[in-house]
Amino acid sequence: MTEPYQFDPFPELHTPRLALRQILNEDAPEIFFQRSDLRMSKYIGRAPAKSIDEAIEFIGKIQGLEKEGKSITWVLSFPHDGKLIGTLCFWNIEPENRRAEIGYGLHPDHWGKGLMHEALDAVLKYGFETMKLHTATANLTPENLASVAVLERHGFVREAYFKERWRHLTENRFEDAVAYTLFERLPGA
Repeated sequence: MTEPYQFDPFPELHTPRLALRQILNEDAPEIFFQRSDLRMSKYIGRAPAKSIDEAIEFIGKIQGLEKEGKSITWVLSFPHDGKLIGTLCFWNIEPENRRAEIGYGLHPDHWGKGLMHEALDAVLKYGFETMKLHTATANLTPENLASVAVLERHGFVREAYFKERWRHLTENRFEDAVAYTLFERLPGA
């Protein structure tokens, strides 16, 4: 059996405009916003968070999964203030297959500025070079065109289309999903 990944000490990453750091309990107000804002949850289909306590519970879950090596979540922030403006994670990590799924969200005030593209560059580099991943995957609704564009810009390829894959809890309907994959970048490729 392959050993789980170790994320202690936490790998902080930096891009030209962002600092990517570990999630903290102090991030609960911003996590609550992200998990309750209808613009941010439009394509996710989960019920919006109803209280700050749910955000604190979610942070605890993230921290526990990191300790177990089952996921890692970076907070996207500007270096001057450290305030959470988004998150980016590897989850559903399969060490034996060197495979992980990515997930991300960005505060609507920062959409369209290339920040997620910048952060994803750093996280994918960490995944392929440090974690030695072979495959990064993403699953999303095909209507989420901004997310599709971010993935395709990074070289992800759509591999599958699933009819009525997920139940959208807030609208009580089933929605389709698409699966995107990116294989490790070999030197010189």
